[in-house]
Amino acid sequence: MIDLIIPARSKDLGGGLKVGRILPFAKRRMVGPFVFLDHMGPADFSPGDGVDVRPHPHIGLSTISYLFDGELHHHDSLGTVQTIVPGEVNWMTAGHGIVHSERTRAETRAHGYRLDGIQAWVALPNEAEETDPAFAHIGSADLPRFEEGGASGTVIAGEVYGLSGVKGHSPLFYVHLELRPGARFALPTGYSERAAYVAQGAVRLGDTRLETGHLAVLTPGGADLIAEEGPARLMLLGGEPVGERHIWWNFVSSSLDRIEAAKADWKAGRLPLPPSDRSEFIPLPDVPPPPPPPGPTDPV
Repeated sequence: MIDLIIPARSKDLGGGLKVGRILPFAKRRMVGPFVFLDHMGPADFSPGDGVDVRPHPHIGLSTISYLFDGELHHHDSLGTVQTIVPGEVNWMTAGHGIVHSERTRAETRAHGYRLDGIQAWVALPNEAEETDPAFAHIGSADLPRFEEGGASGTVIAGEVYGLSGVKGHSPLFYVHLELRPGARFALPTGYSERAAYVAQGAVRLGDTRLETGHLAVLTPGGADLIAEEGPARLMLLGGEPVGERHIWWNFVSSSLDRIEAAKADWKAGRLPLPPSDRSEFIPLPDVPPPPPPPGPTDPV
């Protein structure tokens, strides 16, 4: 029932933010349309410290930010300014191009705090890659929840377990799941590609123990997760493939030429900065272009 186990790899994104990089991985670049998965933290910031990820561009994807602890303050080139706290969703669709930043608010930075959450990227299908950029904030009260025995969860996106979260541009599902010790829970079926990421604790899947920081890519068929000695927190994700994607820095596209155009646009200053955060930005990295078949550099 497990095709591959991917361990999170530590990456320093600068601006005070270290993450566990899960996707993309050399042996598995995507799960359904999910092309990128980072576990932000858990990280404890002392008073005066915080996250400062400067403005940077995206194309060809939607970003999904979801927190377990702490907060992030989002600015984008559409003029959006939005704080996200645990249980809420920031869903940003880059389409033909958007610029955004993620920071810690001054009032939060003054007291110190803990940050723990997940950022996912979903590759847009071919027909939506050049759509207009958009941003949506979804409050926790607007996300469907479920409870079953010792399991509880939130459907963030897609249709699964008879519930509907945020609608994506292609068939997918994305679920935050909490398991009490010893609880058993059936993984979703009905999608051709699926995975389970352990954000906290440990679970058993068949004869395999999955620990914190492990993503299990699943084979087809039914399977049950069982929480081990303590509570467990997981993200369940997957969907239908959208085709091969190239990744270079923060750009995702089915076309290498489109990535080259996005690089030129950012270098020439043709992508506007957020009106509320325009005093600095992340320059275009000085790294070679992506060779076919696609290989990622470190996204922001």
